Amino acid sequence: MSETPTPVIRHLRGRAMGIAVAAALVLAAPVSTAETETEAAAETAATATATAEVAQAAARTATATATDPVSVMKYTAKERKEALAYWTAARMKAVGKSVDLGPTGPKSKPYKGTPLKTVGRLFFVNANGADTWCTATAVKSANRSAVMTAAHCVRRGSSPGNTNILMVFAPGYSKGRTPHGTFAVRSAATPRAWQTASTNDIAALVVAADKKNRKLTDVVGGQKIAFNRAVGGTVSALGYSATRPQRGEVLLRCVGKAKKEQGMQAIPCDLTGGSSGGPWFADFDTATGKGVLVSVNASLDSLTPTKMYGEVLKATAKKVYDRAQNSS
Repeated sequence: MSETPTPVIRHLRGRAMGIAVAAALVLAAPVSTAETETEAAAETAATATATAEVAQAAARTATATATDPVSVMKYTAKERKEALAYWTAARMKAVGKSVDLGPTGPKSKPYKGTPLKTVGRLFFVNANGADTWCTATAVKSANRSAVMTAAHCVRRGSSPGNTNILMVFAPGYSKGRTPHGTFAVRSAATPRAWQTASTNDIAALVVAADKKNRKLTDVVGGQKIAFNRAVGGTVSALGYSATRPQRGEVLLRCVGKAKKEQGMQAIPCDLTGGSSGGPWFADFDTATGKGVLVSVNASLDSLTPTKMYGEVLKATAKKVYDRAQNSS
């Protein structure tokens, strides 16, 4: 969704549709105050923001050789403090109210199992300067601070300067409540192929400790993650879809059999914007809330979705995850 009320979702690889809120693939929803600006003022602000963010992105992007398959952005202590101050409870509620992607589809049901501490909303401001969100998951990691999501929730594909800012993770988010606090994102790793060619839509974030100096998985636990796993079997896909009546306030779930399709894996699912980056769990037990993360929500087959696509987590995805989990 752009800064106008008209939703814009661009094609990914000429096949599927991205599923974040707002610009590019992410479902970004502008706050209500932005809607009162005149068109001329909005255009001027957007130009200034884009210019400033290109410079900021260059400063944040870690130095890497051309052969490095992983690109890393870092957020300073000052930026992390600003992010936590920015995302108040009122702002989190407002961003959901500002987006309406139509009625929730028949395949998407509110999650009814043991509350998932590990899955939450990932709030940020996108490259257009709009408030928005994705879905993300805390996973087991060496530094006890890693979170998996989609690359398009971090930066626009094929556009190195268009990166997201003021990013925080709210695990277990539900109906305006953040029962386990919020964690500012310290760094974000994505495949360089996403940055340059919009392929391999996976990202691994590292979050800073919370206000009590506790690391993420010490607070909420972490899900297992599998790489090079054969595609197939029953998968649960979860996400905070911007469809009504939930409007991102409730975690929704699809269940289906995963199949290989066009270089990715697909399941029957009609989650849409806001569910981007949400986990695909194999061997998922609703009684314990535990499973094995085998992909994340990446793209849809159409504007009226019947399928969800996710990457097959192979060698590059493992390198992205390792870069995050070994970050100090």
